[in-house]
Amino acid sequence: MHYIELNKTWAELTGPGAPFEVAEIEVRGAPLRAFRNAPPNVRAVWLSTAPFAERDYLVYGDERLTYAQSHAQVAAVANWLLAQGVQPGDRIAIAMRNFPEWMLIYWACACLGVAVVGMNAWWTAAEMAYGFNDAQPKIVFADAERIARIAEQPDMLGASRLVAVRVDTLPTGATPWSEVIAQGGDLPAVDVDPDADMCIFYTSGTTGFPKGAQLTHRGCVSNLMNMMFSGQAHTLATQRATGVVPDPTAVPPIPVTLITTPLFHVTANNCAAYATTAGGGKMVLMYRWDAGEALKLVERERIGSVSGVPVMARELVTHPDFAKYDTSSLLSVGGGGAQLPPDLVAKIDGTVATARPNTGYGMTETCGIITSISGDFFVDKPASCGRAMPTFETRVVGDDGQVLPPGQPGELWVRGAPVIKGYINRPEATADSITEGWLHTGDVAYLDEEGFIFLVDRKKDMVLRGGENIYCAEVEAVLYQHDAVAECSVFGVPDDRLGEEVGAAVVARPGMSLNADALRAHCASVMAKHKIPRYIWVLDSSIPRNANGKFLKRELRETLDVKDAV
Repeated sequence: MHYIELNKTWAELTGPGAPFEVAEIEVRGAPLRAFRNAPPNVRAVWLSTAPFAERDYLVYGDERLTYAQSHAQVAAVANWLLAQGVQPGDRIAIAMRNFPEWMLIYWACACLGVAVVGMNAWWTAAEMAYGFNDAQPKIVFADAERIARIAEQPDMLGASRLVAVRVDTLPTGATPWSEVIAQGGDLPAVDVDPDADMCIFYTSGTTGFPKGAQLTHRGCVSNLMNMMFSGQAHTLATQRATGVVPDPTAVPPIPVTLITTPLFHVTANNCAAYATTAGGGKMVLMYRWDAGEALKLVERERIGSVSGVPVMARELVTHPDFAKYDTSSLLSVGGGGAQLPPDLVAKIDGTVATARPNTGYGMTETCGIITSISGDFFVDKPASCGRAMPTFETRVVGDDGQVLPPGQPGELWVRGAPVIKGYINRPEATADSITEGWLHTGDVAYLDEEGFIFLVDRKKDMVLRGGENIYCAEVEAVLYQHDAVAECSVFGVPDDRLGEEVGAAVVARPGMSLNADALRAHCASVMAKHKIPRYIWVLDSSIPRNANGKFLKRELRETLDVKDAV
């Protein structure tokens, strides 16, 4: 692959006067790279979609909403929120599955300068109570499943007003969704600050409590621009390198995207939903992921892009019924949330005749992608996650704090407009994670001579299960709440389908015994299901430690056999 062409294209698209010209600005006291021509805020992104009025926008089962219908409902939601006293800078929470209402509420808040708190739909009642107390939303939009969890601890709402979405029986005191969208009216005129919080998305906490990351309008718009840039740069560079002359009369296809991951994550929301919406495309929503159902939707809706975590791409292209469906509309299969294994890159490229593999590496803390790679470049460097996007400076830092040269692994730090403002109510965590604008990613990586990033390991003590970050300390904190647990160590266990599963080694207190099923039941009472250890080893002796008293997790993991787990 001719990386010279990619470098030339990159420079042309980001240079003075170019559509993706990059300038240095100062935000929160730090110099940051940003796109000079970026929309001022997310409100402007939504307003730009008005010309697509007659196109389908949101599809869920047999339900369809056009852009015109969506704009009308977004305006109604915005007017209703103002009528309830919600003001710019306030927060509202969305606690539901990927229903169409999720996006309508989101865009309404974007147009008002109101921050959306994306509640993890997998959270237990206890975890939801923590999130509500931490974020203090004025309004909570919730579906039937989340309302059932709220009913377990009704005090968790505090002073928040509840709006019930898609319920058979309206809870006492709740406002029905039909009343919200009946408000009507034109979209209110509001001047939205680029550095206002657009959304609060929670990340797993290293101390046992999730952290609410503050994603700003500037950061979210920058992520959208980065994705648009990546698509153009990779396509143009490939055409130049291969000598392909594009047809100047060709009309670009309208994006049609299958949303496969939860909208309370940046993968689905900031990446897939933003890019599809800005392009006037169609978003097809699923109640839950099912590869067979996804194939049906690809054929029925003429899906062009399937973007999720690697396990979803693998299940799609290896499904026994894959050949039975018309998948000729597919142009891109891949996603983020975890590195695509090299064998999967080749499998996508060889199985789906019309599609090319793609991936992006990113974080909640960067409003989406840090890197992106696709097509021939990805096939040529399947172990890489791509080059950092134009709005990022990158450095690889050693344990001594020194910046390392290409080829040497260390912790990846990034700085740019997409980096979050910080974590709500967590100034110490913010200070630990961001230094003079530089975000410490917690990922060990190295750069090659062409500037491509290769992820090596994770510096943070974390399990990456199907794209979900699970901090070991969070699971350990719950296990230690069990009266019979004297010691415990949580770590990732390799898994072919999900990448990693949660494993835990436990030691009982003297005179007490431990039962794996009882431990799982204990965890299930306070923690989301995906965090509960799949593998548990009950040890007869203490967990090995180093001279400082820390558990030797790597050595422990190497001595344990999955066959011996319970």
